[in-house]
Amino acid sequence: MSKRARTTGGRRPAVAVAAFVVAAGLIAACSGSSSSSSGGGGPSALACPSRHGTAVAGTAPAATGRPAAGWTLPGADLANTRDVASAITSANVSKLGVAWTVPLTIPTARTDGAYATTPVIVDGVVYVQDLESDVLAISLATGKVLWRHDYNSPNGGPDGVNVAGGVVYAATATSAVALDAATGAQLWSRTLTGNDHEGIAMAPGYDHGTVYVSTVPANVTGQYLPGGQGILFALNARTGVPQWSWNSVPGLWGNPGVNSGGGLWYTPSFDAQGNLYLGVANPAPIFGTSKYPLGSSRPGPDLYTDSVVKLSPAGKLLWYYQLTPHDLYDWDLQDAPVLSTANGRPVVIDGGKAGILIELDAQTGKLLWQRPVGGHDGHQDDGLLTEHATAASRGLLPARYCLEPSIFGGILTQLASNGATTFAAVNDLALPATPAGYTGSAAAVIGDIAKATGEMVAVSQDTGTIEWDTLLPSSPYGAATVTNDVVFTTTSHGDLYALDATTGTILLKTPMTAGTNAPVAVDGDYVIAGAGAALPPNQRNMIIAYKLGATGKLPDTVGS
Repeated sequence: MSKRARTTGGRRPAVAVAAFVVAAGLIAACSGSSSSSSGGGGPSALACPSRHGTAVAGTAPAATGRPAAGWTLPGADLANTRDVASAITSANVSKLGVAWTVPLTIPTARTDGAYATTPVIVDGVVYVQDLESDVLAISLATGKVLWRHDYNSPNGGPDGVNVAGGVVYAATATSAVALDAATGAQLWSRTLTGNDHEGIAMAPGYDHGTVYVSTVPANVTGQYLPGGQGILFALNARTGVPQWSWNSVPGLWGNPGVNSGGGLWYTPSFDAQGNLYLGVANPAPIFGTSKYPLGSSRPGPDLYTDSVVKLSPAGKLLWYYQLTPHDLYDWDLQDAPVLSTANGRPVVIDGGKAGILIELDAQTGKLLWQRPVGGHDGHQDDGLLTEHATAASRGLLPARYCLEPSIFGGILTQLASNGATTFAAVNDLALPATPAGYTGSAAAVIGDIAKATGEMVAVSQDTGTIEWDTLLPSSPYGAATVTNDVVFTTTSHGDLYALDATTGTILLKTPMTAGTNAPVAVDGDYVIAGAGAALPPNQRNMIIAYKLGATGKLPDTVGS
């Protein structure tokens, strides 16, 4: 598989040999992404057993990073390490009990659940956003809702907020907004979407007085429709006035009447110099269309999709590394890049729906290592095989095949790093496909998602080797969060998991009130989790606060 890594101006790294869509938007992304998807046949027509990773028992080294003091940013810190100091350890994590709950009562007919984000906790207040873009402030100590600002602007998420200087920064499906952190009163709003095929679905980034928000080619009315572009805007934090913008899909590769793509699903990362590191989503149409099969409406690599991109504080492109040129399969490199160190030098670590972890030199963008994780069915070169396909091209791909990672597989949600080891929540799901799209009914695909399994993988940052790999009975759409020697995630079934960060041993599995696709935040002796993807009507969407020593009970649980 070939990947391209380039700098702009200056030296180019050597060419190496070679989503989000996030879990909250999975079903909508599949149903609206490709007009050419076949409707006949289901999994029974072509058996596609998932190829799981192999459970690996091992020992990870001691942490070398400096954890955040509290969960005051969407990814815990500007480097998006999702590593935080707390009172919780492997010795006491089993003592977590329910402290309080906040019901999530929004209608979910136009969204994929009620809640999918990581909260931010500042000065004893938990700030969250639901999938109608409503922003809530909740007392960490009591669970009392202090204020709520309703926007009634549904989107696919993951959404989320950023808090700085007494201001809460968030977004609706169309606009970036700023709210007073004490009262919830809106301070300003700025429309960013350029057409009705675009949306916003990320927690804003914030650094040195600038707010960063990107559009994506998706909203609740459609996914990857023509002309939808992912454009990152840098806004003045005080006024919302744009300072610059950067288009991740310039010109839509010459065919905006068919193509779409790019954008950010998660907050950028920032280094000490204020440079930004972006994880960019996929190109579309996925697979292609009847007129333009195999992505032939967008020949070439489709820059800058499926890439890690480094920008200067002024928005200048410094380098990029593209993992999947001419992506056919919605293999976003959407996760927030993690800034860390390996072998004594600054590195950038990222992963996405292709199910491949990569580590890059932070200064040059040069690939240092890559590590496939989870199940793979051998189609990672298909983009290169079809990069210059035309409508007349035949035989480049099999007539029918199993695809894994599929549109719902790979690494959908954020990584975590303790400075020595990177932790990735991996989803294993194979789906039957043809060169025109996925086959089978929507009901069959939903059934496959419900039955899918996953794993939590720990990978050495120095070498790229797997230190341990723990298999999970349900897809972990809840990212990875690390504190001391504990790694947290949540699964689609509706369970909160805690694993030993050194060995991968499961320390805690506790059922929540509903299915979930939301990560957790840790602050002090609290763990804040969201059960916001209720499937059966008896499940209850809730934000749940766990605390060491708490003895509260949930009103209902998903069972075991």
